[in-house]
Amino acid sequence: MYQDKTLVCRDCGVEFTFTAGEQEFYAERGFQNEPSRCKDCRQNRKANRPAAGGPREMHSAVCAQCGAQTQVPFLPKTDRPIYCSECFSAMRR
Repeated sequence: MYQDKTLVCRDCGVEFTFTAGEQEFYAERGFQNEPSRCKDCRQNRKANRPAAGGPREMHSAVCAQCGAQTQVPFLPKTDRPIYCSECFSAMRR
């Protein structure tokens, strides 16, 4: 049913083979698109992206309840109150 296909890598321009076995794997998983990068470029891209458990980008804010400086992992909006971890914990109780 599946036949090997020759594709061109979008990053390095090298031709690579999308094997029948890989096509079957993609179909089993419900993937709609063929791979657009060769194996080496996929590995390089994966190695260079930040780790999921890596450090977060933190933003400075002022607690709406006690006025203390705090750091939050999201960009604060002016229309919503921001709370330090102590005030936030007290509010949840």
